[in-house]
Amino acid sequence: MSQVVQVTGAVVILAAFAAAQAGRLDIRSRPYLALNLVGAAALAVDAWRERQWGFLLLEGVWALVAAFGLAAELLRPRRAGGRISG
Repeated sequence: MSQVVQVTGAVVILAAFAAAQAGRLDIRSRPYLALNLVGAAALAVDAWRERQWGFLLLEGVWALVAAFGLAAELLRPRRAGGRISG
């Protein structure tokens, strides 16, 4: 099961990254941040269960940064008439 979680979490993060590089997602958009949060959180939980402390540090911080970014986006008022990127 651990390998399935790891591969799924990595694919979610990499899909967001690839979409951003292709210009399909803005790195500050809600979908991009949500994908990073979900993928990194899954990897962090798996790292914790497997006692992989370096990996837990990396993915835990990645998930926290994505969570704070997503919270900021959710609290930011939407602009009328402007480009909405998420």
